[in-house]
Amino acid sequence: MTEAEYIEQRLDDQIIWYDRKSQWNQLWYKRLRVVEIVCACSIPFVLSFTADGKGVMVGLAGLFGVVVAVVSGVISLFKFEENWVSYRATCEKLQHEKLLHATGTSPYDGENNLPLLVQRVEAIISREGLEWQQHVVAKEEGGGSA
Repeated sequence: MTEAEYIEQRLDDQIIWYDRKSQWNQLWYKRLRVVEIVCACSIPFVLSFTADGKGVMVGLAGLFGVVVAVVSGVISLFKFEENWVSYRATCEKLQHEKLLHATGTSPYDGENNLPLLVQRVEAIISREGLEWQQHVVAKEEGGGSA
């Protein structure tokens, strides 16, 4: 595999994947947090319209409370914020390596830098995969689910 092929087929592909996954997780995290915040703030507002503790407003406040709990659980279960940050960090590390390589900056200032590029890029990708694997194992040992 040539240097150009590796950069195009592996490095660029991984940068795009991590970028898209980061954006997707960020979008869902922010959407769900907005729903959670709006519903949580709506509970006291809705309850202020009922003096006797009965009626539709109390039911609506209860529904908002359920939505807050469900959204909070979904955010915790799917780890949108953690994934967003982790994927973004990996994407940035890969882009950094690509820039160093493209500019011939240390450690890529010598001859035949493809093996070094491959080694460093694959280490970044493996590290992210290993962190995910350790997270899964920790969850399983702790009785949770990943």
